[in-house]
Amino acid sequence: MPEARSRPAWAEVDLDAIRHNTAALVVVAAPAAVCAVVKADGYGHGAVPVARAALEAGATWLAVAVVEEGEALRRAGIAAPILLLAEPPAEAMAEALAQRLTPTLYTAEGVEAAAKAAASGRSPAPVHLKVDTGMHRVGAGPDDLVEVARAAGEAHELRVEGLWTHLAVAEEPAEDGFTIEQLRRFEDARDRLAGAGIHPDLLHAANSAGTIAHPAARYDMVRCGISVYGYCPGAALDGRVELRPAMSLKARVSFVKQLGAGERVSYGLRYALPGPADLVTVPLGYDDGVRRRLAAKGADVLIDGRRCPMAGTVTMDQFLVDCGPSSGVAPGDEVVLIGRQGDHEITADHWAELLDTISYEIVCGVGPRVPRVYVNGESDAGRRTEQPRLGAM
Repeated sequence: MPEARSRPAWAEVDLDAIRHNTAALVVVAAPAAVCAVVKADGYGHGAVPVARAALEAGATWLAVAVVEEGEALRRAGIAAPILLLAEPPAEAMAEALAQRLTPTLYTAEGVEAAAKAAASGRSPAPVHLKVDTGMHRVGAGPDDLVEVARAAGEAHELRVEGLWTHLAVAEEPAEDGFTIEQLRRFEDARDRLAGAGIHPDLLHAANSAGTIAHPAARYDMVRCGISVYGYCPGAALDGRVELRPAMSLKARVSFVKQLGAGERVSYGLRYALPGPADLVTVPLGYDDGVRRRLAAKGADVLIDGRRCPMAGTVTMDQFLVDCGPSSGVAPGDEVVLIGRQGDHEITADHWAELLDTISYEIVCGVGPRVPRVYVNGESDAGRRTEQPRLGAM
């Protein structure tokens, strides 16, 4: 990941929080195994450090979305089982198996490609079958599953290790009826496979919400994503498991200007200072994940232990903050966009509420030019371990 060494801004990732969250989920899920989902570069936190921390805390599987993500984990020396959450294209199947990734399959074409790619292996390659129980994203339909499973079972190069599905509304208690129906359909799919003589060793259906709220969904393994990073998958589930947000987004003040009451600032001149104020420039913008609409939605940042409002439209690389008169804020002072400073805290959930989205999108949206700084456990050579300082980069 490229690091913007020319400006003082960074995302701080607390690996102890990752360990804490994973360990809490291990307790909740037991005796089911925990699979930590580290796709999308660990939801923006850094896949390799997160994967190591999660495995240290008791996760036994990892999951990614695409082959390249699994390759990166293998290059880092991670040996744990890695599940591909979608069927890879035929042209990527050989590399997936060469990297000892476990592909998800749900089409006859996928089974054929996997068998061909595994033909040179010394032992059958494990695969997981996915059945669509109502999410309707990917997965074999219930009526097609047995045909796909039989093809995989008859391919001597493959071993049907797992059967899984994905829950669509597990985070919404008002929709529990649909989750129960999905699990009923999943049980029916298992019975159909058993009738065909196919008995997968691993059954898994629960995402973070299913793990926390639906014991019947836990089966042999759970796949935890957002909860590993410290956020509950839905407001209705808050507090059921103690989770700690792992990412803070921080910067240092790059410029301070004193302006009079009524001065209008940033693109569109939509923000007028209500009184004389120190106007502060922060070197992060919408390319870094600071959404353009945040200021208009009333977002604050933390400076000097207090809340100060964003002032005017967020631009691509910078935004402004109204610190009020005689604030004493100076270039180099720390600005917290997400995280804690003094007695105050701003979370990704808060931004998500302002922007009518979810915490997943906020943390995944922190851009690649924002360096990740790891605290409490990351020792990889080349990783930044010091907070960027103004003029020191």
